[in-house]
Amino acid sequence: MPKSVSRPPTASLSSVGARDGNHVAPREEAALIAGALQNAILNSANFSSIATDEKGVIQIFNVGAERMLGYAAADVLNRITPADISDPQEVIARARALSVELETQIEPGFEALVFKASRGIEDIYELTYIRKDGSRFPAVVSVTALRDAGNRIIGYLLIGTDNTARKQVEAERQQLLEVQDQTNQQLKRTNLILRESEEKLSVTLNSIGDAVIATDALARVTLLNPLAEKLTGWTQSEAAGRAVDDIFRIVNKETRLPATTPVMATLAHGAIQGLVNHTVLIARDGSECDIADSCAPIRDRDSEVIGAVLVFRDVTGEYAAQQAMRDSAALIQTILNTVVDGIITVHAHGGIIETVNPAAERMFGYTATELVGQALSLLIPELERGLRDGEVSLAHYGASAEAQAAGQGREVEGQRKDGSRFPMEMAVSDMRLGGQRYFTGILRDITTRKHVDAERDKLDQRLRDQQFYTRSLIESNVDALMATDPAGMITDANTQMEALTGCTRDELIGAPFKNFFTDPQRAEAGIRRVLSEKKVSNYELTVQARDGHQTAVSYNATTIYDRDRRLQGVFIAARDVTERNLLDLALRETNLKLDSARQAAEKANLAKSDFLSSMSHELRSPLNAILGFAQLMESGTPSPTAVQRGSIDQILRAGWYLLELINEILDLALIESGKLSLSLEPMSLPEVLRDVQAMIAPQATKRGIQIEFPNLDGPCFVGADRTRLKQVLINLLSNAIKYNREGGTVQVTCQAQGIARVRVSVHDCGDGLSPEKLAQLFQPFNRLGQEAGTEEGTGIGLVVSKRLVDLMGGEIGACSRVGLGSEFWFELNLVDAPQPLGVLDVPPPPLAVRTVGAAAMRTLLYVEDNRANMELMDQLIERRPDMRLLTACDGMQGIALARVQQPDVILMDINLPGISGLQVLKMLRADALTARIPVIALSANAMPYDIERGLAAGFFRYLTKPIKVVEFMQALDATLQLAATRAAVDDNQETV
Repeated sequence: MPKSVSRPPTASLSSVGARDGNHVAPREEAALIAGALQNAILNSANFSSIATDEKGVIQIFNVGAERMLGYAAADVLNRITPADISDPQEVIARARALSVELETQIEPGFEALVFKASRGIEDIYELTYIRKDGSRFPAVVSVTALRDAGNRIIGYLLIGTDNTARKQVEAERQQLLEVQDQTNQQLKRTNLILRESEEKLSVTLNSIGDAVIATDALARVTLLNPLAEKLTGWTQSEAAGRAVDDIFRIVNKETRLPATTPVMATLAHGAIQGLVNHTVLIARDGSECDIADSCAPIRDRDSEVIGAVLVFRDVTGEYAAQQAMRDSAALIQTILNTVVDGIITVHAHGGIIETVNPAAERMFGYTATELVGQALSLLIPELERGLRDGEVSLAHYGASAEAQAAGQGREVEGQRKDGSRFPMEMAVSDMRLGGQRYFTGILRDITTRKHVDAERDKLDQRLRDQQFYTRSLIESNVDALMATDPAGMITDANTQMEALTGCTRDELIGAPFKNFFTDPQRAEAGIRRVLSEKKVSNYELTVQARDGHQTAVSYNATTIYDRDRRLQGVFIAARDVTERNLLDLALRETNLKLDSARQAAEKANLAKSDFLSSMSHELRSPLNAILGFAQLMESGTPSPTAVQRGSIDQILRAGWYLLELINEILDLALIESGKLSLSLEPMSLPEVLRDVQAMIAPQATKRGIQIEFPNLDGPCFVGADRTRLKQVLINLLSNAIKYNREGGTVQVTCQAQGIARVRVSVHDCGDGLSPEKLAQLFQPFNRLGQEAGTEEGTGIGLVVSKRLVDLMGGEIGACSRVGLGSEFWFELNLVDAPQPLGVLDVPPPPLAVRTVGAAAMRTLLYVEDNRANMELMDQLIERRPDMRLLTACDGMQGIALARVQQPDVILMDINLPGISGLQVLKMLRADALTARIPVIALSANAMPYDIERGLAAGFFRYLTKPIKVVEFMQALDATLQLAATRAAVDDNQETV
């Protein structure tokens, strides 16, 4: 046998294999104490302890929770979350409140119950629990997040009511190096045996409960016992001669960094070395296990270090048990620290307080230091009467079986540090620890509950009063009322239902609803429809009374629920509709007659519209020539004589009056036919008033009338059509000017009417109107006796104004006093200001003019079949030295000229022989040579829908006859500007 495996190894092996039995008893005693305390708390009937995993699924459901909620633990474990036994509406409200408080979206459900706790925030709140039998009760819930050693949430603990036990567990950590000396002694003894027999050593190594690796002085493996082979994955033959670090690979469990093998330190220093905790051995196949080890030197007879022996064992199970004990202790401490009830542990002999939790400190106003060692009677004075031979009779205060079932203890009176007293419940359970008897008292302040009970009594009385009141309403209702269960069986009925069916209330209750109708299947289908759609309205049935009398009824029904939203049945109100059905029949007959009359009126209205459109065209065409040439004569050179000017003025005045009459008649016809289209938008009333002031000022100045407009301080927007609003204002102002006294005044005012409307009033100081004439206002063609006067008028301006104001959702009216003047007013709805839109501030491109020779000439092509209109246009264009005029008398000729001459602008009549102006425009747009030439429509078709159709077809402007010279020239200039811009763009593209 080699000298290197003599006495020292023998001694070391024997010391490593030893076990210290002296520490077993303290661990067992601590475990018994922790288990007893945990069992006392978890089995308490006075509060519920519900623990969940991190997803909220219930994992622990103690006796108190079973008794309080009516569920057995098997009913809920791994099945539901605490949110399923909580009031859903309160959970939703809590989620909403927390979302606002914490400024983050929290979904209703379990997340709302534990959100604060999951963020490390102490959370105690009130919540309504729902028992298995559906009954409800309020509870104070304390929530705590449960975390493992890595601070990761592994679940949640919800303490809702009393706890009767307190668990007290103390974790112990097992020290692994305590047996090293004994292991060394064992190794020394083994070395002695090895000198005598290698076989005896082999037996010892094979039977030892620890893994053993021996090395030489160079840290090369010389021996592995079977357990070492199993843990490392290396055999004796494979490992022999290899470096020990190759065989014994260890890392730190937490950092995963390689750990230092203690062999080298042992060889260097000749002393026993041990590993730190949390060391993991990685086997040859990659498997891992937690280990505890120590390393001792192997010495020869001369005490020289000739090697090392490494002894280690798998402690994975031990570490798991230690972690479980630490988790259990943390759970118990969390319960004690977060439960809302006070928990006090008292030694049975003398009633001396041993421990108190924070809730008890808050309840009585003492600190734990002040209470520990004091008699419990300090807090509960009546216990002074319970002393018996030095033993406090706390067992008397244990909750009765009935109280335990209800989650309550016995009521006692507590005393705070400041001397004040308060009612509380105390439930007591006893336990034995280390042969000593202890009591654990669970204390709850019930001051609030006392107040709640008193309020509940008041509410009960109010409920009874309310029920009486409700029944009175049901019985006094004119309709037959009844209620059924979901199966259609009547559960209640009022006296009207009794009268309708001829049956008493007792006979109705319990009978099928369908039995009292002539069509039972339809009645039953009605119940099913209510259950499906939640409500039914105007469902018609016929009730058949006991004596055979039949009554047609229309019933409205809805589903009814209890406070937990469980369906209870259907509530039905049936009304006798016999008379209504007769009226409906008569109404249907009347409606048929009215429908026939309406169709006839629509045909007449259509014919009227066609007639008005045709008449508008036929009247405007000659008016165009009359007013056009009159304007030319008025502004011609040489100027007309005074007599001629007077004649021209008469022509223009009569012509414009006739045009105004045509326009107003067309407006009235459009409004009455319902074809007038308004564009209601937010309109700035101050801006409209300023525009109208500028428009009406010349007329007022000419008549010597002073007009006062209001200065509005801030913005004021109304919902109106801008054009029609101006039309109404101008009509009212024109009347105020025309019918005013000489040198009179007109005052315009604006005044808010509540918060939704504004009133615009026009006051004049004319002769005023009598009540009889006021009653005739707003009648078509009624000029109220002014027909023979000097002022011109049509008698339909106010009628049109009234219709326009009505269409804009407003109201118009007037008041007057004879000799003092009149006030005409209208009201419109106020609206919010429109959102501003960004405007691109880009200057328009310069006007590009194509030149012919030295002169800059523009070409206007006029397509018109009326010779008078052509001559009028010829004279107008003669006033423009920069332009020349081309004419065509039909659409096809106009298209040909446009292709050859390429005019700058085309002026187009709509009603042309052959093809219409709209068809000509379409053909021009389809031809690449003429597609970009702007076209202006000039037509006697002046109906609003004619104008809209023309603009939609692609006309740049749509002018109506008779022509207004200034308006025409402005439109012509704008179109020339567009033509020049397009020409510049085309030239740039050609250059590129």
